[in-house]
Amino acid sequence: MTEADRETIEEVLRRLRARQGPFVPGKALPVVDQVVATVLSQATSDRNSERAFATLKTRFPSWEQAADAPVDEVADAIRCGGIADQKARRIQHILAVIEEREGRIDLGRLDGLDDQAVESYLTSLPGVGPKTAACVLVFSMGRPAFPVDTHVHRVTGRLGWIPPGTTAEKAHRLLAPRVPPEIRHELHIALIVHGRTICQSRRPRCETCPLTDLCDYYATTYTPTAEH
Repeated sequence: MTEADRETIEEVLRRLRARQGPFVPGKALPVVDQVVATVLSQATSDRNSERAFATLKTRFPSWEQAADAPVDEVADAIRCGGIADQKARRIQHILAVIEEREGRIDLGRLDGLDDQAVESYLTSLPGVGPKTAACVLVFSMGRPAFPVDTHVHRVTGRLGWIPPGTTAEKAHRLLAPRVPPEIRHELHIALIVHGRTICQSRRPRCETCPLTDLCDYYATTYTPTAEH
């Protein structure tokens, strides 16, 4: 297994940045919006989850409206994001718990808590795990978290930064302390782009990858095709 030390991690980011161009952070969403958007991102493509979120916000301009609507109407609004009935129930459950705790559907007060307290609060919500909490911390609050989504999990596994068979939740616990805080957001996005474009699930494009000399998968598993 390749040691994921600071030097290696920074070198991976340097090479990915050279390939992908300058890092441009996305627009920050309010905390509740980010929680819902992350729920919608599960088990679907980024395009479909973004469409589902946009449709949901158009259909229900306030979260109170989404919380009070019949669950089948919420499911219809997010149908393009997959497993809509399950996600609709989860979203409404989360919104109901927030409203019960806070008196309204708003989590602005989390800004005054430290990272651990924010993570503890978020993971106490129904169906919210470490990845969603990390997404809120880094994307909504600008905190130095390191979410491990499907792409990050796959790429870091192939690089050898985590042992084979490591779950995403365990990968989060292993990787976050190793990645320097100041590059966690940027590295997370760079690994996602790399996973979408090069280190794809079924057919990784190793012949075009800038990380092959740092990659366990390339050293032990990759077999060039005839045209390469």
